[in-house]
Amino acid sequence: MQVKLTQHEIRSYNWVIWKIAISCFALFVLIIALTAIGVFGPLPSFRDLENPKSNQASQIMSSDKQVLGKYFVQNRSNVRYNQISPNVIHALVATEDNRFYNHSGIDFGRTFTIIFYNLIGKKQGGSTITQQLALNLFSERSHDPFKRIIQKLQEWVISVNLEQRYTKEEILTMYLNTVDFGAYNTFGISSASATYFNVTPDKLTPDQAALLIGMVNGPGVYSPIRHPENALSRRNFVLRRMAEEDYLSEGQLEEFKARPLGLDFHPTDHNEGLATYFRSVLRKDVQRILNEEGMRKSDNTPYDLDRDGLKIYTTINYTMQQYAEAAQKEYMKALQIQFNQHWRGRSLWKAIPDFKMLLDQGMKRSDRYRSLKIQGKSDEEIRTDFNTPVSMNLFTWHGNIDTTMKPVDSIVYCKMLLRNAMMSMDPTTGFVKAWVGGIDYEHFKYDQVKMGTRQVGSTAKPFTYAVAIDNGFSPCMQINNVPDTIYGYGKPWCPGSAPSETVPGMITLRKAMARSQNWVTAHVMKEVTPEPVMQLIKKMGITSDVPAYPTICLGTFNASVLDMTGAYSAFANEGLWTEPTYLLRIEDKNGNLLYDRKARVVQAMNPQTAYVMTYMLKGVVDEGTGWRLRSKYGLRNPIGGKTGTTQNNSDGWFIGVTPQLVTGVWTGCEDRAIHFRSTNLGEGANSALPVFALYMKRVYADKTLGIKQNVDFAMPKTGINITLDCNAYSQQQQGTTEVENKLGF
Repeated sequence: MQVKLTQHEIRSYNWVIWKIAISCFALFVLIIALTAIGVFGPLPSFRDLENPKSNQASQIMSSDKQVLGKYFVQNRSNVRYNQISPNVIHALVATEDNRFYNHSGIDFGRTFTIIFYNLIGKKQGGSTITQQLALNLFSERSHDPFKRIIQKLQEWVISVNLEQRYTKEEILTMYLNTVDFGAYNTFGISSASATYFNVTPDKLTPDQAALLIGMVNGPGVYSPIRHPENALSRRNFVLRRMAEEDYLSEGQLEEFKARPLGLDFHPTDHNEGLATYFRSVLRKDVQRILNEEGMRKSDNTPYDLDRDGLKIYTTINYTMQQYAEAAQKEYMKALQIQFNQHWRGRSLWKAIPDFKMLLDQGMKRSDRYRSLKIQGKSDEEIRTDFNTPVSMNLFTWHGNIDTTMKPVDSIVYCKMLLRNAMMSMDPTTGFVKAWVGGIDYEHFKYDQVKMGTRQVGSTAKPFTYAVAIDNGFSPCMQINNVPDTIYGYGKPWCPGSAPSETVPGMITLRKAMARSQNWVTAHVMKEVTPEPVMQLIKKMGITSDVPAYPTICLGTFNASVLDMTGAYSAFANEGLWTEPTYLLRIEDKNGNLLYDRKARVVQAMNPQTAYVMTYMLKGVVDEGTGWRLRSKYGLRNPIGGKTGTTQNNSDGWFIGVTPQLVTGVWTGCEDRAIHFRSTNLGEGANSALPVFALYMKRVYADKTLGIKQNVDFAMPKTGINITLDCNAYSQQQQGTTEVENKLGF
């Protein structure tokens, strides 16, 4: 039975429906208004909208304008709109918000038809690009349904404000600079381009752009590293959307869909990449500078190195750093094999008296020990733990390996690994060009270039000879190579000299330094006394303690690779010590200068003495302990240098000097008690010099670096009055003797 409604009843029902609709609309407007005035939570201020905050990585720039690395919480580097490929823009708009250019932040048509779009296969989210940007910039997605509704309303308000203050291009740029791309905290299109394809964002092809934009809604599930099938399917979906929006032709669509993923994966991680040790040291320096200088942002808050997008300009040359790391890896891999064979079949417990103490020290220094102590474990429980096999990751020169091993055995393994560090610098500017602080930063984080000091051995001898030259001694002066005891500094001292390494009879100072003769060096020290030698060493930039005792002529003091390399640079720079400099300036994310580095310069010795010392150092390579640079590695150009080997072969050194580069290399184990048992293997000529040689061969082969082989050390403009021709010197001495005899002296 049909009930027929009267006109009055129809009008009443219509009025009820209208009242409900008007009430809902009014309620909706009221909620929006309450949201806008912050009743449901604070909204970004006008200033916040003008200066949206985002965690932006600070970049470390090399001298040749490449990114050495980043400091970040989120690996993010901002780019401008014109630095982004149109392919990226097209992929984003087609997939995420195809009406982006037609709305003002909120697409109500999109919001109310989202269910329909999903039903017909056009899977699009309910949020516009502007709304997604609002979420990225000012909040994090809530998983609470009620809070998410409030958050959605806030996004609407923020989106409208963003659209009022920024152009469409600026909104797209901000969005692409903030979006999450998954692996290793990769945020923003610049970092994503470098991480997944090793290109800049302006070089991205349509298929590459589609892959990255496809990750936007699910960087985990669409990861091309973890889920390549999902990533490929999602990429092809994005390509299809680009074709549907007329950004690609059908032919282009099929071409790009047929391509493989084509990844060139370069993850950015603090433990990976170039100059890891350098970046670690630099980080501490920059943080200290920011604190000491009291630098503040416009809102009076301190700068955050991990979040504020600073640009840190350094002197490191990207290519030379690559050559330095490659040289270390090439030779240390071979040297470790020598070391292992040298110790094969021998008991460390018998050969090294303090080996148990070394193991105990290693255990107590480990993170594992500290963690167990925090857990309240007793020493007996900790020792049991260290003797229980566990899974671990170990460094090898053939790549890291996963294995099962007792933690105590892993300590033994690490103790038996040779360590190496090197630094290369321009002696005239003081600019550090390459810095390799250790063999593997992930496993051994202690930097041996600046932070560590080791006994310097015979690399200290040139300091004593330099004082002698400054006092009128000639490199051609001959001294009888016999023991010479020095008195007056406590216990009488006379160094030893291995018979196989001793050159008998009268020898020149140049030959004595070239062949690293201890007795002649001690004789020279006796003549010049320790105090002036100590003073020169300090003037040449050695910051560690150097006592004024005769033994410093043989390098019994400790110094860093940084200081020793810097000291030798004075020989190549006419006696001027220029402070080793690796940080040039710091800028904020907008390019404003925050800090500018000025290096110290000291006239450590007169130019004549410095030039004569380069002649002496060339003798080491031409006829002394550095001869294998000529014989084995074929380096024929003007090169000076000095090898160094400390007591028991615990440390091997070589510092090479050329007119344009000075490079210091050190090799040894973590503990001085563990070392080569023979000088033939443990001397600096075998353990350190080859790294220098392999590095220089690469540098010389690369003509773009401008390091020339045919350049010799420049003679001082005032000339020199010291005779370097030993035949002429002998005739002069003979003539002087004859004159003295005639005069009755």
